[in-house]
Amino acid sequence: MPTVTGLGHVGIYVKDPEPMIEFYSTFLGMTVSDRAAGDDIVFLSTRPEEEHHELVLMRDEARHSDAQQISFTVDSLADLRAFYAQINERGYLIDRVVSHGNAFGCYFFDPEGNRVEVYWHTGKNWPQPYGESIDLGLPEEDLLAILERMPEVPTR
Repeated sequence: MPTVTGLGHVGIYVKDPEPMIEFYSTFLGMTVSDRAAGDDIVFLSTRPEEEHHELVLMRDEARHSDAQQISFTVDSLADLRAFYAQINERGYLIDRVVSHGNAFGCYFFDPEGNRVEVYWHTGKNWPQPYGESIDLGLPEEDLLAILERMPEVPTR
């Protein structure tokens, strides 16, 4: 029986490509890997040498995607905390900031109101769903102490 091996890409409709391209490329650091004339379709990737696109922005002023969420990993807790600070500086609306046990995540909204998550894999084995509010403004040692207090448990 065949199975999928990973998420290839997500496509969302956007009303105004310019602020969305700036958000996903400049703010989140994705690379614009291709685009149609007039930015009617824009392709972005975090790994353009491996994957042509992971996100597609398609202009349609009459439609909005209402994506449940678009989630992006970061390499370290320091990177997550830096994103959290920049999210606050830019005034993006934060939905929630949580420990999932196996990840710390910050959920917030892009310029057109789609929920975006940036998250860091903690390396902790923890059953899901789980979400405990955390403050990414705390020192890194305090955040890591949250993980140290959690027992190691098998996932369901």
